Amino acid sequence: MMKRMVCLGGLFALLGTSWAQLVISGNENKIDLTSGTPEVVPGAEADSLSLIDFSDFPPKVDHLYGIANSVIGPPSNIAISPDGELALIANSLKIDPDDPTQYVPEDHVHVLDLAASPPRVMTVKADLQPSGLSISADGSYALVANRAAGTVSVLHIEGKSVSLAQNVTVCAPELNVSDVAIHPNGHLALASVQQGGYLAVLAIDKGEVQLTDRKISVYGKPYRVVITPDGEVGLTAGQGFGSAIDSDALTVVDLESDPIRSVNYLAIGAVPESIEVSPDGKLIAAVLMAGSNLPPGDPHRTDAGSVVLMSRKGTSVEIEQTVPVGPIPEGVAFTSDGDYLLVQSHPARAIWVFEVKRRRLQDTGLRIEVPGMPSSLRAAPAGLEEPKAWFSRGQKDEP
Repeated sequence: MMKRMVCLGGLFALLGTSWAQLVISGNENKIDLTSGTPEVVPGAEADSLSLIDFSDFPPKVDHLYGIANSVIGPPSNIAISPDGELALIANSLKIDPDDPTQYVPEDHVHVLDLAASPPRVMTVKADLQPSGLSISADGSYALVANRAAGTVSVLHIEGKSVSLAQNVTVCAPELNVSDVAIHPNGHLALASVQQGGYLAVLAIDKGEVQLTDRKISVYGKPYRVVITPDGEVGLTAGQGFGSAIDSDALTVVDLESDPIRSVNYLAIGAVPESIEVSPDGKLIAAVLMAGSNLPPGDPHRTDAGSVVLMSRKGTSVEIEQTVPVGPIPEGVAFTSDGDYLLVQSHPARAIWVFEVKRRRLQDTGLRIEVPGMPSSLRAAPAGLEEPKAWFSRGQKDEP
């Protein structure tokens, strides 16, 4: 079994690598969670991205330094375009220039040109504290949830050009719109209003977005929200209003019914952080804090989080397996072929890698070390085939 792995510089030197199996991890250094509450790290190193290529196993890994991202917000603040040309990374927070012990909202999204060598970074303005985001199936636009503004930004995408087209008010800022998922048909989106305790429904027509009056009831405080590849089901999970040791639940939303509605709840464990659906839509993975995020000295603090693997048929979901992972797990992602599942551990600065076989997770023993506290994670959409230019030119960003 392989126990640890770091590969610096190898990815940029590859020849003929398939882009289809790319996974991007956002790694933050400026905010630490191990005390039980977010704390600013004095004199922190720059944040980074880790680009992980699963076209072979073990995967190749390389890092891009100096790209700010944050653990504050759902781990869906990264998305890769359907053609693999671009990645979007929300820059949610910055250290307060007037008080270096505090942080304040940022207002822009990084645009990573993956066809450039090395990948080129641009920015586009969104709104206050851009967080969870999604790119439409046709790649023509993205939606970004802005937690401190109560808005969803609409970013139009044309080739390598990304521009702000619209800011849509979803809720009062204090209700925290945290994440947004776009239906595969491009006409509907669900936005998780965390402190409001509901999913907002957005109508989309030719890239124009409008808030509807529909509010979908869900369990607790919805955080991450996803839509299955077949468009039949929406899924969300978040902490309820109890303690950090009470079991929380996954909410299943039937998107085929008229009107769409929540139809099922499944208890999965304490404090879900992120959820993801396999490329074929048959499996769902959720990571749970499971007490690992509690402060030192708390009698319920644990040394490990967990990942729950669930199977899905229509709107029916059942638990297949619960597996321990590192403490304070953040992002979770299936590779684009569905063969592997990745789970981040924030304080361990590492990513656990599991093989997915017959609705079971098998620990490969591989831990991918990253240069920061991994906070967000996203895989490339299924179906990408061609290698991108920067893989083959042997160049690398430096810190």
